[in-house]
Amino acid sequence: MQNVDEISKQRALKLFDNSDLASFEIGTTRGLQQIHTYLFNGLYDFAGQIREKNISKDDFRFANSLYLSDVLKKIDSLKESTFEEIITKYVEMNIAHPFMEGNGRSMRIWLDLMLKKNIGKCIDWQKIDKNDYLSAMIRSHVNDLEIRELLRTGLTDKISDREVFMKGIEQSYYYEETDNYKG
Repeated sequence: MQNVDEISKQRALKLFDNSDLASFEIGTTRGLQQIHTYLFNGLYDFAGQIREKNISKDDFRFANSLYLSDVLKKIDSLKESTFEEIITKYVEMNIAHPFMEGNGRSMRIWLDLMLKKNIGKCIDWQKIDKNDYLSAMIRSHVNDLEIRELLRTGLTDKISDREVFMKGIEQSYYYEETDNYKG
């Protein structure tokens, strides 16, 4: 039997060719919920639902569930017309971590959709080292310069390139594997 990661990864790979993608809101919490639902519907009973419990990872507590609705409204109102603004929005959404599971996999697709729509670029995730990415994301709640400059090195204008998308999904799921990380 396939596990959650295998099934959701297959769905993510199919997303490139799926007409549902055109109906997703870009750069909003609602759009992120649509991505999360698409990836995890039937795999998690909370697919696409904003969490109502507090969560943490290592020593970091994500946004308190009592204030999450207000935090998400604030994130929705953030500008996304430049690369810098988009990365700030991405970092803020990471701090919010609106779902119980599946945040990173959903948010990297969400980020690429914002970049495509607003600046005609996306991230070639193959160019972003896993440990560098995870370390920069851990520190991004203090200062987003490191993650911003790291992601800038992966920017490409190949926004319609199926191979860039497919390999990006592979890389995104690789980031979620915990066996190699030495952060």
